[in-house]
Amino acid sequence: MRTLLLSLCCLAGLAVSAQTYTPYVMDKTIPLAGNGGYDYLYFDAAAGRLYVSHGTKVDVLDAHTGTLVGSVDGMQGVHGIAVATALHKGFISDGKGNAVVVFDLATLKTLKTIAITGKDPDCIIYDDYTQRVFAFGGDSKDASVIDAKTLEQVGTVALGGGPEFAVSDGKGLIYNNLEDENLMNVIDAKGLKVLKTYPLSPCGGPTGLALDRTHQRLFTVCRKNKGMSVLDAATGRVITTVPIGAGVDAVVYDPATGLVYCSNGDGTATIIQQKSADDYAVVQTLTTQFRAKTMALDPATKNVYFSCYDFQQDKKTRVPDTFKVLVFTQKK
Repeated sequence: MRTLLLSLCCLAGLAVSAQTYTPYVMDKTIPLAGNGGYDYLYFDAAAGRLYVSHGTKVDVLDAHTGTLVGSVDGMQGVHGIAVATALHKGFISDGKGNAVVVFDLATLKTLKTIAITGKDPDCIIYDDYTQRVFAFGGDSKDASVIDAKTLEQVGTVALGGGPEFAVSDGKGLIYNNLEDENLMNVIDAKGLKVLKTYPLSPCGGPTGLALDRTHQRLFTVCRKNKGMSVLDAATGRVITTVPIGAGVDAVVYDPATGLVYCSNGDGTATIIQQKSADDYAVVQTLTTQFRAKTMALDPATKNVYFSCYDFQQDKKTRVPDTFKVLVFTQKK
């Protein structure tokens, strides 16, 4: 009887959890000038600012008002943004310039352009455990490592494949997807070496990556099989794979709500509820816009941001002067 009651309670809890999910709706659109390419978004929770990569610059928005507060410009081809709040510095991967650009968080002025050995740096993260910046080179298949205090390159990590997104566990390990190898590296952030590599089957073409630090679960999203796979961070075991939309790029996990957000290039975002460390279910397929494939989450308001252009009917040609940020909020 006790077992039966516990089971009924658990089922009731899951039902309540499913019923209390609040769907997302479109809130507003923020137009941004310029016709350059676009890639990562980064939300700085400490400052309430959204960083938007856009061609040769990064536009910076006040998340509360939606207004443009400034830009970091003068680069050749921006990809990613990382922020070191305690050091008052931001870092941008300039893929075409084979450089990392350092800027002041308050003034947005460039402090230094660091020429790195890596080629076509794309993903970039700041690891607060080592106070190092890792810029992942798509062409050189390595990570260039920069001391965030001295602003000098201090090493390189050979990756063995083409890197995509990466995430730090805050305790000395960095996980990084290898898109062309269907693998994930576990990197020693201090020793600058790959400790082990996890196979990701049935995942194919892994891109975005997020981490649940509490339960030690990794979320990797994959284009070829249109799935989000959940891995045990300690062993690399693939626990489950949840179907998502096509053309995925980014994934974000919110530890406060247990929601996992996957931004898909097909004009949808798949929102998944974490019921427990090993149990997941899709709670909403959000309609966004074609090629709105990268995203960021405001952990305070829970607003979700996507960047994109309008495209012509052939879905290959951008409509000029239509670059924007889409803002979605949960119904009140």
